[in-house]
Amino acid sequence: MAQKLEDLDLYHLPWHEPSFAADPYPQIEAARERHPWLAKCEAGYVIFEYQAIRDLLVQDDKFRPSFDGVVEIMGARGTPWGRFTEEQMIAMPDREHGLMRSTFAAKFTPRYANQLRPIMRETMERLLREWAPREHIDFEEFASYYPVAVTAQMIGAPLEAIPSLRRSMETMGLGMSMDPTRLPALNEAVVHLERFSEDLIAERRARPRAEEGKGDLLDLLLEASDEGGISHRQLVDLLIFLFVAGYDTSKNVFTYMMHLMMRHPEIYRRCAEDYEYCRKVVEESLRLFNPSSTFRFTDQEFVYRDVVLPKDTMMFFTLNVSGRDPTAFETPHEFDPERPIDPQRRQVGFGMGKHMCLGQYIARAQLQEGIHLVARHMRDPRPAGALDWRPFPGVWGIKGLPIEFTPA
Repeated sequence: MAQKLEDLDLYHLPWHEPSFAADPYPQIEAARERHPWLAKCEAGYVIFEYQAIRDLLVQDDKFRPSFDGVVEIMGARGTPWGRFTEEQMIAMPDREHGLMRSTFAAKFTPRYANQLRPIMRETMERLLREWAPREHIDFEEFASYYPVAVTAQMIGAPLEAIPSLRRSMETMGLGMSMDPTRLPALNEAVVHLERFSEDLIAERRARPRAEEGKGDLLDLLLEASDEGGISHRQLVDLLIFLFVAGYDTSKNVFTYMMHLMMRHPEIYRRCAEDYEYCRKVVEESLRLFNPSSTFRFTDQEFVYRDVVLPKDTMMFFTLNVSGRDPTAFETPHEFDPERPIDPQRRQVGFGMGKHMCLGQYIARAQLQEGIHLVARHMRDPRPAGALDWRPFPGVWGIKGLPIEFTPA
């Protein structure tokens, strides 16, 4: 007989506490001892088991995006950040979401990611010319300039806009931590990004690209807008979403990769020598760590594994720790780039179902290019100070990674 959700004796995950962000795994294991795949948190229920995440996230007909719930928690209804959060692409109704996603999907292919590799290399080489001679840096700060600069070049934005864009991205990355005290800064960041996007669109419309077929991603989006599929408001939000979605995943994973590399110097040295090996390092790093937890509301009552999940229940999916599930991976805490990949046990850091991250090929390419070039230019990296952690719910990761190294 199926059990009611509210009758289960579930472990409460204190994931807003700094100690949880620094090391969530003992708490997840304590939750697993109480129930194989479910726990509680302040805002709802947490699904932490790898297989349950895979099973449920593909059932798009039974869930809906729960951004309206987050906006309520933040007290943000009617604010710039609240409006953007409720209207961004992944929060749209099915028809509008399908239209927008198909517009992106036509472009965000593995082939397109490979076409961007020269931009990625040029961007990283430019950063390394500035940062590598310093010998002592905050690697997280260094890594933060990489994805925002690549995205800016994808849409033809001026490079001088990158520092202010980065500051707004840093703020936006903390939005899903569900801390209402951050709302004024979030509103300011959204307003800045809206103005930037408006100006960029106006500039491109005033000075369209001369050569047919030589346009960038912004030209593709303008074309879709002109054909009637995307409104001007949606186009502005799409540009904001493009920066937000592409920033924290790459930056936080890249930072964590360096954190790993300092504990595995032999792997790091091989990254400098073996470009293809870097693909394996990236994939194993994404299994071991990724920044994202995602959330949904149940859109109907249904039963999963003998548990009744009521309609309108907020469910959090901890993609960020799913790769360390001992029921899915042998020696899950061990970093092994040569680990065989089972097609049924691939990391799920980019999500699943209709909301799977379309930018995953770009993120993988960025990380491969980045770690290869960094390993060639920053030799023998070692810790040079204490690190901190961003809040666990939302977009998790290392906050500040002081390192020392020998410039090549």
